[in-house]
Amino acid sequence: MKKIEKPWGYEEIWAETKNYVGKRLVILPGHRLSLQYHEKKEETIYVMEGLLRVWESEDGNIYRDLPMGATYHVKPKQIHRFGSPNGVLTVLIEVSTPELNDVIRLQDDYKR
Repeated sequence: MKKIEKPWGYEEIWAETKNYVGKRLVILPGHRLSLQYHEKKEETIYVMEGLLRVWESEDGNIYRDLPMGATYHVKPKQIHRFGSPNGVLTVLIEVSTPELNDVIRLQDDYKR
């Protein structure tokens, strides 16, 4: 398993083939990933622990919270951002197509 430290927490790649990738993402309380989209990558998220906050536009005031056990599907070119509310540690399982570097950032709290 490969662990990759991120400013919002970390991800662990537990499966990687030419056809698919499996990851475990840990989002620290009060943190969030980039507002982004993918040209080709498609992914499905399973909320394993905590609460997943999802934004689908550049308006930071509009989001929805998904509880433990929920799933969320991201199609290519779909704008999305994942986060963890204050006081909540969020753990996700992601399965996706293998284009790991296919990330177009629109906004980022960490100036990447």
